[in-house]
Order: sequence, then structure tokens, then C-alpha cells
Amino acid sequence: MALPLPPKPNSRLSSLLLPLLALLCLFLLYHSTRHSPFLSRNTPPLSQTTPAALFLSLSSAAAGGGAAAANATIAGDLRALTLRPHLAGTPAAAAPAAFVLSRLRAAGLRTLTREYSPLLSYPSAAAAAELSLLSPNGSLLAALSAAEPADPAARLVRPYHAYAPSGAAAAPAVYVNRGREEDFRALERIGVRVEGCVAIARRGGGNRGGVVARAAERGAAAVLIAGDPGGGVERGAVLLGGVGDPLTPGWGAAAAAERLGPEADEVRRRFPRIPSMPVAAATAAEILRTLGGPPPPPEWATEGLGFDIAGVGPGPNLVNFTYQEDRKLAIIQNVFGLIRGREEPDRYIIIGNHRDAWTYGAVDPNSGTAVLLDIARRFGILLRSGWRPRRTIILCSWDAEEFGMIGSTEWVEENLGNLHSKAVVYLNVDCAVQGPGFFAGATPQLDKLLIDVTKKVKDPDLGDGTVYHTWERTDGGINIERLARADSDFSAFLHYAGIPSADFYYGKEFPGYHTALDSYSWMENQGDPMFHRHVAVAEILGLLTLRLADDPVLPFDYVSYAAQLQEHANALSTLLDDGPSLEPIYSAIQEFSHAANEALKEGELQEKGENFSILWRRAFNDRLMLVERSFLEAEGLKGRWWFKHLLYSPPEDYESQLSFFPGIADAISRAANQSDMERQRIIQHEIWRVARAIQRAASALKGELF
Repeated sequence: MALPLPPKPNSRLSSLLLPLLALLCLFLLYHSTRHSPFLSRNTPPLSQTTPAALFLSLSSAAAGGGAAAANATIAGDLRALTLRPHLAGTPAAAAPAAFVLSRLRAAGLRTLTREYSPLLSYPSAAAAAELSLLSPNGSLLAALSAAEPADPAARLVRPYHAYAPSGAAAAPAVYVNRGREEDFRALERIGVRVEGCVAIARRGGGNRGGVVARAAERGAAAVLIAGDPGGGVERGAVLLGGVGDPLTPGWGAAAAAERLGPEADEVRRRFPRIPSMPVAAATAAEILRTLGGPPPPPEWATEGLGFDIAGVGPGPNLVNFTYQEDRKLAIIQNVFGLIRGREEPDRYIIIGNHRDAWTYGAVDPNSGTAVLLDIARRFGILLRSGWRPRRTIILCSWDAEEFGMIGSTEWVEENLGNLHSKAVVYLNVDCAVQGPGFFAGATPQLDKLLIDVTKKVKDPDLGDGTVYHTWERTDGGINIERLARADSDFSAFLHYAGIPSADFYYGKEFPGYHTALDSYSWMENQGDPMFHRHVAVAEILGLLTLRLADDPVLPFDYVSYAAQLQEHANALSTLLDDGPSLEPIYSAIQEFSHAANEALKEGELQEKGENFSILWRRAFNDRLMLVERSFLEAEGLKGRWWFKHLLYSPPEDYESQLSFFPGIADAISRAANQSDMERQRIIQHEIWRVARAIQRAASALKGELF
């Protein structure tokens, strides 16, 4: 007997179910591989709004769930941070560190701290600096003030230069204008020498340590640097030859770390040989009005002094100057906020600002600190909405930047291995707002991304249009500086670790820099009364971070980088004229340009999702990330091993005509007195070093050995 057959399925029902099952499978397959920043296992999507749109919406009070508008919260944070002076390594530095930590925690971020014990420098508490004017026979003519007129209550640390050595001088004065190389040469042409004299300079001669070093090379006994007539006196470090703790070059300054002795050559080279001090414009004027000697060179503009100078000296009267330094190990603390990435937690987007200040720090650096805290606040809201970044975001609050980028440098040196393999980018904000006008510096692969982001942020001053449109119309158009300077916390990331970096701010310069005038009152009344520029910086930095943290393919543009290298080579060719051959560099750039165009095509296919696995995309992103490391050379620049980036480290000569290819710039300066043959040999070697670095970068971008 045959077994009965099962009943036939309803053909109409099957025709409906099969397509539905197929659609369901496709839906699950699609969403199992697609990253949705608002998708969470526990929290449904907030809305169809993108993370960028939600981030921008949080500038207004309405979007913040009843919270104040961003400009109000930024203003409140800045006021709290600047109530008192907070010099690194002093008890007063604890309050802003605790404030930053509490705000990061309030935003819902995981927080960490790291302490170091570097060598810091202060004026002696036991012996105040003394300054007086003496007659040629040594009798007292006038006691001069070493105080800051803008700080009548003496709430701040006395004006001083960190790392200026103790010393004394009773010698004739010579006015050296801004203390640049060209100024000393101008004095030599009129027969004036500074040997054995006290050099009096005006602020604005570039790196203040360079001003002191140039005077010391010519035998000066001491240096006084005058402030502007507004009453402020500019404090600052005069550390030479690099950044970071002088006693732990190349490794972190942990409490129990190895330290070089103070007599080690590498340590001694970091410190000036002669004492120096900043003084008020009024104090300098008392000295300058007594000077004899020939009149100032005609090319010197003296109107900024507020009076005419009859002579540049030397003498005839004497300046009596005494300064006592107190160098000691001090505890500093970096503070971190962490947002762990969902898909690539081992790839780091790092944002940083320092919080230590010479005075109240409303501009430098706490305008940037308030911006950083606002970004943390917005990220906290995004996190509570279900968003998680693809890559890990690290927000950093550095300490002791004013002493030579110490907090950031020690952290980079301590974590160099991890950062080399995992850090995607470093975004720096220091003096976020110091006046009108947007300024930016970056490594060239970030140019296009930066421009794209500024097209999405409203101009804070005009009310209509975007930051980009105003930027484009100002000072001849878009100008993105290359970061060939070591004056903020990007230095260790770029110059030592080879991590793509950017830095941006509003305002070209601030006349109250490092003075008592850097106060909340100045910001509230002059710098940014409505705090809209602060909001614009927060929006730019936040959108950059979101793109770098969430884009499946890193938004790095190496075609722009290749074009910039070509411009550098052309400028160098003009400078060298008929000198050494640049053919090795031109050939390497051509190879790099080809690799960049191929990477651009591959990236476009990756973004379209055309037959590329997740692992393939990961490998492609790693190639983009590691290109900048290829511009490093292990032995570093000649005589300056810590600076390893052959394209954008600062040149040894503070006044070099080149803001790129520092090894070549150094060779040009050092070979000036050599024979033509020796000069060409020295420069040609550095040309080859740059060419090999660019070839390494091309190879990294291609991702192939052959």
C-alpha cells in the first residue's frame, strides 16, 4: 500500500511568502554589515538625523533638551577656568585640572589621568629680580621696575623667562630692535657690537629663545625683551633645541624614570647661556632714552615704542640686572576623555588642548579648553542618542605646554609604539579665539576635508554665509599653513611620531599674549563678546572629528599632498638657482603623485562598496594612515635627532626662508661659509634624504613591495 502524499502547498501563499522571506534575508544581510551610527542594540535610532546634523543642532538651546546654548555654556566654562592664574606645576594648577575632569565625566565619557615629573623653571621665591640704571661710575641713577603695570595687585607670577639661567650683569645697554639676525647685522654695519652689553629687544622677533641665543652668540651679557606699550609683559620659555622635558629626551618623564644629569651635553644645549627677562615697555623706555651712540638704522620702525630713539648705544649708562632661577622637578597632570570605537577601537582620533597658562589664560589656552569641553558635551548627547563612533576618539587636556609642550610630548614619547600603529590623526586647538578671521594649519592630506567642513559652518561674524566663504575672500584666499613650527602640542605628534595633524583658531595675533591682559574680561568685552567664534571653532573641530571617526574610508587626500610637494620643490629650485640638482626630489614626487592618483581611484571604489571586504578596506585605510610615518627618519635631523620629520619639522635657523624640507634648510644655513663644492655636497645629501622619504611614502601608499 502506497504511503499517502503530503497535501500540496497553496501555490498562491507560496508566491507571497517566498519574496517576503528573500527581502527579509537581504534586509538582515545588509544591516549586519552596514555601520549605522545611530543603531544600538539597546537604543533605537533617535531619528533620521545624521550625527553631523545633530552635532550642529546642539549649538542652540532648543536642541539641547533645555540646556543653555553652546555659546553660554562655553562662556560659563571659560569664566570658571580663568578665575585665577594657573601656572603648571603650582598648587593653583589643580583646580582647572579637576574642572576639566568633572566636565568630561558629566558628559558621560570615560576619564583617565596621567602624571609626569618634568624639570620646570620658576623665578626664585627667595630673591626677586632686580633692575636699575647706573651712571658710568656705578652710582645709582634710578631703580627700575621689574613688575607688570597691568598686574598692580601682583596676583600673577612675576614676569620671567622659564629656563633663563641665574645671573647678573652691570653693563652698557644696546638696542637691538626685535633681536633678529637682520637686526644684529644692521648694528654691525654701523659699527655697534653687543659684546659685553645688555641687549634690549622689542617683542615680536619670533622665538624668544632664538632672540636670546643670537645675542649670546655675539657675546651679550644679558637680554631684556620689552612688552608693548599697553602695560602687559610677555612671559614665556626660552628653552632651546626642541620640546619636552630636558632631562628625559625620548622617553616619558614618569616619577621613577631615568633622568640625564644637568651637566650632560644634551641637557646643557637646551638652556640659554645668559640670563634674560621680559620687562614693561615703560621700563625699557627709561633705559632707551638714555642711550647714546649712532641713530637706529633707517629700516627700523620705532613708532611702536611710543617715542623716538636718539641712539642705539652702547651706553653711556649701565644697566644693573640680577635674576635668580629656581629649577625643580614638578608634578603635572594630563587629563583624558575616551569614547571607545565600535568597529575599530584600535584606531585613534585624538583631539587636544593644553589648559596651563602663564596668567589667567582666557585666550591662551582656555578659549580652546572651553571649546574642547563643549565638544565633549555634544558627544555625550550623541552617545545618549545611540551613536557610537566607528573609531576611538580621545580628548586630551595637556599640562605644562607653556614650558615647551611638555605634557603632550611626554605622553607621545611614552606611548610611541601604540601611536605609530594606531593613531589616525591629531587635531589641536590652542588659542581658539584671539580676534577676527579664521586661520588653519595642517598636513596637506587634510586640506580638502578642512575646506569641506568649513563650508558647513556658519560664519560667526557676518551672520550669513559660511566660514569657508569668508575665509576664501580674506587675504588672497584659502591659505593653509604647514606646521613647521614647534609652538603648540601638535609638535610631538607630527615632528616626532609622524601623525597627520591640524591646528586652527580665530584671530591672527593677540597683543595681550602671556600677560595679565589675557583675562575673561578681555574676551567678554573685546575678543568674542557673544562667544560665537568659540562656537564656530567647536563646530569645525567637531565635524572634522566625526568625519575622521565615522567615515568608512579615511578622508585623506594625497593628490593634494603631491601637489603641495611639487610647489615646495619649485620654490626650493628658485632659491637654489643653479645649485645642487633637485632631480631626485622631482622624480620621487612623480612616483608619489602616481600612487596618490591610484589611491584616489581605489578609495572611490571603496566608498561605492564595489566588491571590497571589510578587511580590504581596513588595509587600505592603514595605508592612508601610515603614509605620514614614511616622512620620518630614525636618526632625525642632523644635530637635532628628536625632530624626525623630513618635510615639516622646524628649521634650526628660526629665520629660515624655508618652511619645509628642514634638513635642506639647515644645510643651506650651515654651508654658507663653505666652499662651493662642499656646500653643494652638504645640500645634495639632504636632497637625497628628502627624496628617499617621499619614495617611502609612495611605497606605503601603494601598499606593495614590488
